[in-house]
Amino acid sequence: MSSLLRYIIRFVLLILVQVFVLNQIPPLHQYFTPLLYYIFILWLPFSIGRTQLLIVSFITGLALDFFTKTPGMHAAACVLVGYIRPFIINIIVPQQGVEFNYREPSAISLGNIQYMIYVVVLTLFHHVMLFSIQAFQFGNIVYLLFKTLGASLISLLLILVVEIIFMRKQKFITNT
Repeated sequence: MSSLLRYIIRFVLLILVQVFVLNQIPPLHQYFTPLLYYIFILWLPFSIGRTQLLIVSFITGLALDFFTKTPGMHAAACVLVGYIRPFIINIIVPQQGVEFNYREPSAISLGNIQYMIYVVVLTLFHHVMLFSIQAFQFGNIVYLLFKTLGASLISLLLILVVEIIFMRKQKFITNT
């Protein structure tokens, strides 16, 4: 299967799971909102250009905004994740160039600790942006903090489950 087709299928499945499964779950509490769709941006290849990454991030967020009738909230949060993703990768990835050895970020390509840092940092950025826009204020910082932490914990747990169940095959790329 070609890489493009695999990414399109992954995109469609993640949006459908978010809209028709996770968004239909009755809320456990006002602070726990399960979000999984943005993992698509986290799993994009290292080689994607910054402009392409921002466009794909915008489309990902806009697709969810379309289904949830939230004008631009998810798009803004996804664009932020797409914007800071290369910087986070440059900080986390050792200078010998892991991005040239594997196609996309994973526990195998980055290492368990670095991958966890990568996912946690981008999840926190996504959730802070999303819930700040949703609340349309920074005034109630305690609510924003608890909402972000609660949703992040649920989202990170979902990402862990998805990573375990749908283990992505990572191919080591050689120059020969």
